[in-house]
Amino acid sequence: MIGKQLTDAEFKKFSDLIYQHVGIFMKVEKKELLNARLGKRLRACQLDSFQDYFDFISRPDQQKLEFVHFLDSVSTNFTSFFREVSHFEYLKGNVLPELVAKRGTSKDFVFWSSASSSGEEPYTLAMFLDEFGSQTAGFHYKILATDISTRVLAMAANGVYPIEQTTKVPKVILKKYFQKGLGSSAGKVKVKDDLRRQVSFQRFNLMDQFPWHEEMDVIFCRNVMIYFDRQTQEKLINKFHTCLNKGGYLFIGHSESISSLKHDFVQVEATTYKKM
Repeated sequence: MIGKQLTDAEFKKFSDLIYQHVGIFMKVEKKELLNARLGKRLRACQLDSFQDYFDFISRPDQQKLEFVHFLDSVSTNFTSFFREVSHFEYLKGNVLPELVAKRGTSKDFVFWSSASSSGEEPYTLAMFLDEFGSQTAGFHYKILATDISTRVLAMAANGVYPIEQTTKVPKVILKKYFQKGLGSSAGKVKVKDDLRRQVSFQRFNLMDQFPWHEEMDVIFCRNVMIYFDRQTQEKLINKFHTCLNKGGYLFIGHSESISSLKHDFVQVEATTYKKM
């Protein structure tokens, strides 16, 4: 197996399969990356060639077994606590007061971190919501956090991180919402249980049919659509619109734009959109 290289034809077969199932468009420049990542799966499955692996994951009985590992291996999972923090500040200072004034606090507010990776985004969201709730009587919330990768979801649910990943977290917030590890866990922090209970992690493919209709108040889908082509982006944006409550908000990444796509959102900030 050592030294095996994806042919152009094999790369196209795998990239087409990835696009078909999760909407990620693999550019030819990603061939070496895919070669390295799939090489690890070949060794794990004790297979001799990329064609053998393609045949293996194409079998119906492997669609929920090795196929999940295959998708894990090709997903990109860069994230951090308090990343693009202006979104959370706008949420706390503008969006949440507006939603509470409009609807009151008799019902839980629902937030969706739609590409949650290893959990830093939904936990950051939970911290801001918790801080807002401490100043707003009766405010309660739920966070749904989803990702295609079971590997990062397991990390997220565990809530344990190297302490260097919390460098952007203000010290007062770090002390309030994290526990420092001792002994064998020195150099690590764990999200406190009260906050972790506010976040529900589950595997979900954004290319699948959404089971929600006007159930979400705020959706975060940041730094994900850059991996999709225009057609996939447009479909996804319109699915988000359907599952948001009227007056709900969508946040996308600072490097992303949906201005050229057909949709019914109204832009309220550079990367913040509202369903009117």
